[in-house]
Amino acid sequence: MGVLSRHAARAAATFSIATLFASPVTPALADTSGISAADTAWMIAATALVLMMTIPGLALFYSGMVRKKNVLATMAQSLAAVAIISVLWVAFGYSLAFVGDGPWLGTLDRWFLSGMKMDDVNPAAKTIPEALFMLYQMTFAIITVALVAGAVADRMRFSAYLLFSVGWFMFVYVPLAHWVWGGGFLATMGVLDFAGGLVVHLSAGIGGLVAAKVMGRRHGYGTENLAPFDLSLAVIGTGMLWVGWFGFNGGSALSASPRAVMAITATHLAACAGALTWGAIEWSTRRKPSVLGMISGAVAGLGTITPASGFVAPWHGIVIGIIAGLFCFWACTSLKQRFNYDDSLDVFGVHGVGGMTGTLLAGVFATTAIGGTSGLLEGNPQQLLIQFYGVAVTLLWSGAITFVLLKLVGAFVPLRVSLQQEMEGLDISQHGEALQ
Repeated sequence: MGVLSRHAARAAATFSIATLFASPVTPALADTSGISAADTAWMIAATALVLMMTIPGLALFYSGMVRKKNVLATMAQSLAAVAIISVLWVAFGYSLAFVGDGPWLGTLDRWFLSGMKMDDVNPAAKTIPEALFMLYQMTFAIITVALVAGAVADRMRFSAYLLFSVGWFMFVYVPLAHWVWGGGFLATMGVLDFAGGLVVHLSAGIGGLVAAKVMGRRHGYGTENLAPFDLSLAVIGTGMLWVGWFGFNGGSALSASPRAVMAITATHLAACAGALTWGAIEWSTRRKPSVLGMISGAVAGLGTITPASGFVAPWHGIVIGIIAGLFCFWACTSLKQRFNYDDSLDVFGVHGVGGMTGTLLAGVFATTAIGGTSGLLEGNPQQLLIQFYGVAVTLLWSGAITFVLLKLVGAFVPLRVSLQQEMEGLDISQHGEALQ
């Protein structure tokens, strides 16, 4: 009996110690929270892919299309957008955009991520940690602000760009993100924008157009050779944007799901169709398809499919890509020449026109079996009218606020560098560095 008692006592002690050490790591919260390991893994990858779209993707894409004396300055704008917008997003951007369901703005309950726990979730993404949802949406804010800079490349003072970026993020991007994705009035109306046709591309495109008009044309525009310094950089940047777009559109499903796969498939096909269409137009009109034209067509296809990607079938992606190539080519050539504005890197022609076109086409091709909403072709013409309304609101809001912000920034610091600084290059005048 003594031996048995000692064994029983030892077993009881062992059980108690094991229980003591096991208690803190018991996954009870994970079991009840609904967080999916598969969804979390996919969204971590998607977040990294979208961040890659700005640095190095957009930085290379943009810098390869400016002159040699402005390469570093152009890269610096993308890098600065990552740093500034990330901090502002954590401070208040995420909370105002995605916490609370007011018609105009959210709340400041998550000010500096206040109260956010490791296993909290956002109602918009219940199978991934809220911190991951916050990070994913942060990458969208970053690239949207960085896109605008392409319209005023070669001439905007760096200090003015920083001030403008802060204001544009606060008063254009955050409200639009809430209106469309955060439960605001456009979401309540049923506006379809799967991954940023309105919030990202159209807002940046019209913002870039207004900025180009306010800033004026570059010195030598129309009379001097402003050809790209190194298109190989732009091609590499395009490749990174293209791959990153899988996270941009596929990740917007917020889950490792068949809908994410359909969005990625439509995205890839739209890029292919856009590149082929733009190249074919140049081949037929200029006898040579340019590399710049093909990468422009690919990005046009990517931007145009973005709002529709999670609502349409893969073959719709091909059709949308063809339309993107046609419309964006026209905007970057005929429309630009007609109104004689200097949108340096065709932000409006590619992203603005593409985002607008894709948003409207989402109302045409939306398929109930994929996105749960029917479009014009499935007998729901009202959806197209709703899309028109979303486009109008975005055009007016982004255009008007961009104009006001530029005027305000210009009252504190000059928007443009001096003529001499522009001629010697922004790399030297703004950053004291230059390529050899």
